[in-house]
Amino acid sequence: MICVEEFYVEEKAVLGLRVNLKPVPFLMIICLRGILACGYFNLEVAERFGVTAAIVRGVSSFDEMLEAKVVNVTSKARELGVTEGCSGRDAVLRFS
Repeated sequence: MICVEEFYVEEKAVLGLRVNLKPVPFLMIICLRGILACGYFNLEVAERFGVTAAIVRGVSSFDEMLEAKVVNVTSKARELGVTEGCSGRDAVLRFS
């Protein structure tokens, strides 16, 4: 099943995408200027297409994504100040 839900991170509207795959879901938080995604997301392809994106791993919910540490970013995300080690929440706020 595919679930799409709008929610707020510190008063910033974002769109959560969840695809219920087994054994773990595909998760993405879509913001105005970038994407926070789980490890399923191919960052090399995103880089090639100039997508602003950051990756977190070991998550199974949007709340966990916000608390997790960013492990990889595209160059466009880096331009917005998102770096490895920052929280998913910080990435979302910089992408919003």
